[in-house]
Formats: sequence, structure tokens, C-alpha cells
Amino acid sequence: MARGPEHSGAAISIQKVKPFGDGRMILSTTSINLAGRLDDRHSAYHENRSPPLAWSPVREAAAYAIIVEDPDAPKTLPFVHWLIWNIPGEATSLPEGLPPHETLGLIGGATQGRNDNDTIGYFGPRPPVGHGVHRYHFQIFALAAPLTFAPYTPSGTIVDALKGDTLADGDLIVTYEAKAQ
Repeated sequence: MARGPEHSGAAISIQKVKPFGDGRMILSTTSINLAGRLDDRHSAYHENRSPPLAWSPVREAAAYAIIVEDPDAPKTLPFVHWLIWNIPGEATSLPEGLPPHETLGLIGGATQGRNDNDTIGYFGPRPPVGHGVHRYHFQIFALAAPLTFAPYTPSGTIVDALKGDTLADGDLIVTYEAKAQ
């Protein structure tokens, strides 16, 4: 019998940031089933491809940032699966399968940061087998100005910067569970 996840108890990034604008964003993906489970191809157990994302635009946004975290990971803080910032303000989506590069020219020079797997870019869900269903928070932040950080900037520093620059935010929660082999 699978035991439930040991929750970190720590707040995810979106709970630490209070937008100074009045907007709430809608973030979506076509890569989930009706129950909210992320397709296998986006898991680190499979193809480890970033999912396609789309969001409602914020007219005043100079840039967007996305943070993906797993608060159900068996560690003190949520596991950071993806940091990407300086997505151009006119963008309303990201395609599937972004390469693990620090700078993405095809996305207007957006920067991808280091995840908690110590790699650059997206690191898909990989909950321990038998650990139960994990929730993955895809969090988006509309920014008043681009961020000026290098890819290896700690996630806490990025979140602190978001506290002063966020116009609006949104959160999409998907689930994933590792199947026993």
C-alpha cells in the first residue's frame, strides 16, 4: 500500500509574493487529463519535456516569470522543478519541450535558472515510487520590469525580487504519481 507524501510544510513561491496590481492570471496546459494528472512525457521518468503553457495576458507586463514547485517532496522546502524569467511581456504561451539552455532566443531571450536537480531548465516530476500523488504548482508572475539575474541565481533571490515587481499572478496545480514497476 502506498503511503502519502511527506509534505514539506513550506509555502510555495506564490504564497510569498503579493502582487501590487489587481489582476489574477489564468494559466493552463493541454497536457493534463480530466483529473489534473500531467501526461507521462513531461515526467523525468519518461521524456522530461516541459509542457506547453498558455496564460491570460496582463497589459502592463514587461515580462513574465514561471516557477514550478513540488511542496509534497520529502524535504524541508518545496522542490523547484523549473525557473524561467524574462519571458517577453507580449507573450501569452510557451511551446512544449523547451531546450535546457540558460538563454532562450526563441522566447525573446528568456532566462532559465537552475532547478533543485542542479540542472538548467525544466526537470519534470519524479516523485519517489510508492510516495503517493504529488502536486506540482506551475506559478506565473506578470512583472513590471525584467529581472537582471544570471541563470545560477538561487530561487530564493528570484522570489525576493518578485515580491517588489509582480503585477499579477496565477497558479496551475497538476498532479503526478510514480507507478510501481
